Amino acid sequence: MRDQNANDSRPQEPVPSSPPSRRRVLRGVVGAGALLGVVAAGGGIWRWRLQPVAHDQPRLSPAEAHAAAQAGQITLVDIRSPEEWHQTGVAVGAMPIDMRRVDFVAALDQALAGDRAAPVALICARGVRSARMTLDLAAAGFPGVIDVPQGMLGSADGPGWIAAQLPVVPWQD
Repeated sequence: MRDQNANDSRPQEPVPSSPPSRRRVLRGVVGAGALLGVVAAGGGIWRWRLQPVAHDQPRLSPAEAHAAAQAGQITLVDIRSPEEWHQTGVAVGAMPIDMRRVDFVAALDQALAGDRAAPVALICARGVRSARMTLDLAAAGFPGVIDVPQGMLGSADGPGWIAAQLPVVPWQD
């Protein structure tokens, strides 16, 4: 059947839509509020994970850590992941030991020749993981653990190893 208005060349008036119901508006507002809450909570968790924990262990700047490692006064350990070592290289004088290793403490013991009292400085990307690991290792019987809070990439504590133009070596598997 043919539309009777098919030959009618007059413009069709739009059909007025009904305003959204109060329930629909409230659902949209509540949904948006819930979404904002989730985003805010996620941002809070993200921000918390990026904050180094407070501790009273000694700290060194990257330049101080480099000088102490070169002088044999500390063992510098880069606790980042192999992917990170590939991206930026490893600080000259640092031993790369991925903190996620199941045998991390055993590997650190080996690097320190079994002397848990020996001074060991930890460096990561931005000082968050090194701060947490500093506390964990101090609690595990490593009294000489030192944090390098600026990390390789810099943090609120300073520009970091790379920005300070301290030497790095490419990491090889």
